[in-house]
Formats: sequence, structure tokens, C-alpha cells
Amino acid sequence: MKRHEQLQDLSREHHLALKLALLARRALESREVPQIQAAATTCAKAFVSDLEPHFVREESDVLPLLAQAGETALVERTLNEHDEMRRLAAQLDLAAADPATLQRFGELLGAHVRFEEHELFEVAQRHLTADDKTND
Repeated sequence: MKRHEQLQDLSREHHLALKLALLARRALESREVPQIQAAATTCAKAFVSDLEPHFVREESDVLPLLAQAGETALVERTLNEHDEMRRLAAQLDLAAADPATLQRFGELLGAHVRFEEHELFEVAQRHLTADDKTND
């Protein structure tokens, strides 16, 4: 099914997030400290430039709609995961980022994107489509 217009850009941006999760996993699999540090730095920078603005848009555009519709569990999970990724990204930005932090960040980021695409956005899609029909 095609994404609602309000979700299309957010959904497209998930591709970058998945690429970052893959970068983290591959760097960790290499067991090479310079590669792990480079991946941590890349993830930290991409968080600031791309992921944080993405989270802010979700939190200001999508989550209020879902909260109003009574989808509190989805909203709470999303906010909790955003908060944890913010915390992890701040740790990745340190000079000697811990590989365990990179691993947790990459795993959570990948799982979070799948959650949003398969659960959060599906529910948002239904509510947005229903709103469109009532406004016609």
C-alpha cells in the first residue's frame, strides 16, 4: 500500500537509518578498532544532521495524531526509543566510543525503523486515511 502523503518523506528517510544500522553491524563484525570508531563517528554525525530532525518531525506531526486517537502504547514506545537513541548517539560522539554502545545503537535503530514501518506508520496510515475521508 502506498504511504499517506504525510508519511512518505518520513518513510523514505528510514533508508538512511537502515544504512547506518548496517554500517554499525559491519564495523563491529570487522573487529577493527579504526573501523568501529569511524562508524561510531559517522552514526553520531548522521544522528545530529538527519535522525534528530526526523525524530522531531515524527514527534510533532505523527505522534500527536496517534495520541489523540488513543494509541498511547505506540506513542510511548516511539518516544522511549527516540530518547534511548538520543542518549546512545551522545555517547557515540565521544572520542573513544564503546563498541557495545555502537552495537546497541545499530540494533535499536534497525529495530526501530522496522517497528515504525510495520506498526506505527500502519496505524497512522489508517487514522490519516480516515481523517481524509471525513474531510471530503
